[in-house]
Amino acid sequence: MTTGKAPWPGAAFGSRLGLVLLTGALTAGCGQSDSKDAAAGTQDAAGTGSVSPSPRATPPEDLCTRIVAHWSRQVLDDDTYGDYQSMGLSNGQYEILMDVVDAARAEKGRGGSQAADRLIDRKAREGCEDRYREGGPSGGPWQ
Repeated sequence: MTTGKAPWPGAAFGSRLGLVLLTGALTAGCGQSDSKDAAAGTQDAAGTGSVSPSPRATPPEDLCTRIVAHWSRQVLDDDTYGDYQSMGLSNGQYEILMDVVDAARAEKGRGGSQAADRLIDRKAREGCEDRYREGGPSGGPWQ
């Protein structure tokens, strides 16, 4: 018996053919599926499959409005002021909150709770839009 040769004629060709077929099967299995989701999705940079869209960031004025309105209602109902940092507010957002709560207290006395609630939404939106009109504060994250 000699070494270095295929055990029978064509054995080397057969093993190469098997490797090619295996590679082809694996490649086909990893390709884009025919599912409805894959057809409806977008292609990634390589064009190899379905990718869901990136989540969108909440604009700072919307986030500010939500958090200021939330805490304004809490402060108005509880009649207490907390530390702005414990509320997750910046110094500037806390100033908006104090203005909103002062106006809401006066409105609640004149027009009731529903009027105060509407005023909170409106004043929080106005204050936050004004604050973030130029893209945000420039004096540091606490501003």
